[in-house]
Amino acid sequence: MAKDVKCEVDSCKYWGNGNLCQASSIYVVNQRSGNHASTSSETDCKTFDPKI
Repeated sequence: MAKDVKCEVDSCKYWGNGNLCQASSIYVVNQRSGNHASTSSETDCKTFDPKI
């Protein structure tokens, strides 16, 4: 399991100093049907929640 999850999206409410994700869990999905992705651009982080 990853010890630190890096994220550069500072508009997310889980973004923390040093580009560390502060979410308790991370949910990543495939943009296409099925469960197989060939590149990172075919995935999306569903954990993202915009800062208010």
